[in-house]
Amino acid sequence: MSFSKAVVKYRVPVLIIALLLLIPSVFGIAGTRINYDMLNYLPEDMETVIGQEELMQEFGKGAFSFVIVEDMPAKNVSALKEKIEQVDHVESVLWYDSIADLSVPMEILPEKIYGEFNTDNATMMAVFFDTSTSSDVTMDAIREIRKITGEQCFVSGLSALVTDLKDLCEKEEPIYVGIAVLMACVAMLIFLDSWLIPFVFLASIGMMIVLNLGSNYFLGEISYITKALSAVLQLAVTMDYSIFLWHSYNEQRTKTKDKNDAMAVAIKETLTSVVGSSITTIAGFIALCFMTFTMGRDLGIVMAKGVLLGVIGSVTVLPALILVFDKPLQKTRHRSLLPDMSGFSKGVVRIFPVFLIVFVLLIPPAFYGYSKTNDEVYYDMGKCLPEGIPYVTANRKLSEDFDIASTHMLLVDASLSAKSVREMTAEMEQVDGVKYVLGLESVLGPRVPEEILPDSLTQMLKSGKWELLLINSEYKPASDAVGVQIEKLNEILKRYDEGGMLIGEAPCMKDMIDTTAHDFQVVNAVSILAIFVIIMLVERSLSLPFILIAVIELAIFINLGLPHYLGQSLPFIAPICISTIQLGATVDYAILMTTRYKQERMRGNKKKDAVRIALAASIPSVIVSGMGLFAATFGVAVYSDIDIIGSMCMLMARGAIISMLAVILILPALLTLCDKLICATTMGMRRNHSA
Repeated sequence: MSFSKAVVKYRVPVLIIALLLLIPSVFGIAGTRINYDMLNYLPEDMETVIGQEELMQEFGKGAFSFVIVEDMPAKNVSALKEKIEQVDHVESVLWYDSIADLSVPMEILPEKIYGEFNTDNATMMAVFFDTSTSSDVTMDAIREIRKITGEQCFVSGLSALVTDLKDLCEKEEPIYVGIAVLMACVAMLIFLDSWLIPFVFLASIGMMIVLNLGSNYFLGEISYITKALSAVLQLAVTMDYSIFLWHSYNEQRTKTKDKNDAMAVAIKETLTSVVGSSITTIAGFIALCFMTFTMGRDLGIVMAKGVLLGVIGSVTVLPALILVFDKPLQKTRHRSLLPDMSGFSKGVVRIFPVFLIVFVLLIPPAFYGYSKTNDEVYYDMGKCLPEGIPYVTANRKLSEDFDIASTHMLLVDASLSAKSVREMTAEMEQVDGVKYVLGLESVLGPRVPEEILPDSLTQMLKSGKWELLLINSEYKPASDAVGVQIEKLNEILKRYDEGGMLIGEAPCMKDMIDTTAHDFQVVNAVSILAIFVIIMLVERSLSLPFILIAVIELAIFINLGLPHYLGQSLPFIAPICISTIQLGATVDYAILMTTRYKQERMRGNKKKDAVRIALAASIPSVIVSGMGLFAATFGVAVYSDIDIIGSMCMLMARGAIISMLAVILILPALLTLCDKLICATTMGMRRNHSA
């Protein structure tokens, strides 16, 4: 009680400290770098990641792009190439005049090479950067190249994707927060009993969101997904804690006239209840930290931190604000728009066998859809962007004009003989979907000695340790076809050079597919196990964890199974994160109802009466919580042009509603059915076994 009394007594200093902490937090937000490249989160010991490091160290090359130039004479293309070479952090540009002077006709190139780099009205040049794919200076260079080249040119490649993604995110993110706040405010105005309290909640939660985002500075950087979702998610999942304090405070106000005493008791009650509730949510987010694809750890740490700060805010900043604004808050109170749920709960309990049948019938189609959805996710980040974005236009041009969908890079031992390289190249060009392999040996054919090539070209493609070859493919990154192609290319490569490496966007994507497929199983198992143990300890029961998790897992199966039946494809990260977030954030609804059911049963009520009372008492809180999560995420889902953000928010919004309905309709039926088992396996309930 000493903590709660201290908060009440020092409420003004509490608010002053909270406001002062916002100052360094704002600087922390500004100083936290945002990472837009998903491939950066691959484990560092993977060959593709090691190969990218070798490319940077030996050749000074990191990022890579194709620039497509339309309707421009060769002389102008050469001048444009020189301008691109002057852009900061452009390491080199490979085009025809890298091989021969423009006075020499292009037709002297091997016909295959000439045809692959030129069409009737377009030519293509390869641009290498001396910085990594997603570094800020690379994105600046992409913008500068676009400015120089104008409307006749199109820049493709992963760096172009990252640049467009960053620009779109920076434009949309403030709107995400605005929509989430507006929608959450509307939901609270409808379902709460005061016209003013939603704004007090938003002020308190907003402070904690700023503190959370500011403390990300100590992580160095966070992913753009984490940045886009963390504020919305923190608002949605921590709103319950504020609502609990408000209800508890008003209940205590009816028992005592002293608002300070009422708040001290309310803080104590809230702390006891909210700690138990928040642990399951934190456990769900911490489970994401077990992903080897470290973007999960990124989101997990930030959100676990956000939930913890939400708990702290609900028992410090919020009580201080409520006491400061107590008079206007009491004056603006009104009757809740939610009706009394006694009649509804009586009806649900009376026909509980119907909901048991519904539960059993839903399991097969839900599980089938869930298993299929996980097989139908996409990994191509280009699909996240809307049509009309420069990167999407450039990739379409590259595919339509040159039949190139992805480019791989080969690093082979520089001491490998030219004959072996040519033989390897010939084999690789027979692999399905490979357009051609471009290296020193293929530029002018086998009869021309390497010595006649310009030094600039030789240095571009060969170092003391490695020779660099480019493989252009007709297959898109992250497609099944390119996965098979990469396996065949690697098999050929290892026969000629055991230490050789195949790198680039598509090989990295393949590694990401293999990594996240394993991660999905691990994260699911960890989150279920952790939350099982927490429920077991909180409820002191062996049977209740199975029942509660079964209800929420069914809701998850329905939510993640619907995209299969609706013909939708989800970004790969969505099912991994959503299954964990939905379990952690909505199992609280089930715990709330179950705890009340246990209390009523231990007071001597019969099983149906205990379930009915628990349901009637819990429905308002479950509805307010579920609708709060729905409101905060649905608007963002509808608005966002970035599919990975929109999909995750839509899944969270839909998951909140499905979990809410499952807890209100199916959980009471299972509690009624399993009452004897629950009483026999739960501490303190054994004497109710026969009641």
